[in-house]
Amino acid sequence: MSDLKVVVTGASGRMGAAIIRAVTEARGLELHAAIDRSGTHAMGIDAGIVAGLPATGIVVGDDIERALEGADAIIDFTAPAASVDLAARAANAGLVHVIGTTGCTSKDEKALHAAGAAGARIVKSGNMSLGVNLLASLVKKTAAALGPEFDIEIVEMHHNKKVDAPSGTALLLGQAAAAGRNIDLESNAVMARQGQTGARTSGTIGFATLRGGSVVGEHSVVFAGPSERIELTHKAEDRGLFANGAVTAVLWAKKQAPGFYTMSDVLGLED
Repeated sequence: MSDLKVVVTGASGRMGAAIIRAVTEARGLELHAAIDRSGTHAMGIDAGIVAGLPATGIVVGDDIERALEGADAIIDFTAPAASVDLAARAANAGLVHVIGTTGCTSKDEKALHAAGAAGARIVKSGNMSLGVNLLASLVKKTAAALGPEFDIEIVEMHHNKKVDAPSGTALLLGQAAAAGRNIDLESNAVMARQGQTGARTSGTIGFATLRGGSVVGEHSVVFAGPSERIELTHKAEDRGLFANGAVTAVLWAKKQAPGFYTMSDVLGLED
């Protein structure tokens, strides 16, 4: 079987460069195109050079339609509006679309699910790493096992260039905790505290967001009980782990029927 032809979006960014490296190194995949917004610093430069590799013959461009011609898959860590647009294109062409974009609204999520129903193979996750998805599974089980006397707090830290908060990973972990407690996250989440907040409301799930330096990503879920505390933590040290997860998702999704999937599906983790 011939290699799958992959389009990498957001090619000028640090995550885009990591994905280009992962795709070029993966067996069964071929870099088909690299795209980004017009005016980015990498426009017109060979994608391999952008990623710190030898030249690939693939130049970073901004023509989405041309990039998708003959493609099999898209790996997309960009912005919600761009991901929704790409998902519609993936549905029309029957492509695999792996999405690591964070900050999506409920409307965006519905559009991505609709693209899966319309013919795309969508894999979306707030985090593509094996470790984080294993952590989410543990969080769900821990939340289900512990009683309501254990308060749940999620603490995350990222580099100072990250534009959304809380992180997609923090929200993924919050969803896991809420599922373990059989509650709705949106109506029980506390995203910020300031001033005279009063005592903590039992059953809520708190989020704390830290930003600074070059931190790739650190997440902790704290279960604080009356006399003890359990902390589950993941620390990412290299963006390559997210890129490798995305590559795994592409190879897995190509064998699946059109639909909407998560990394738990890709990794075979229990819901």
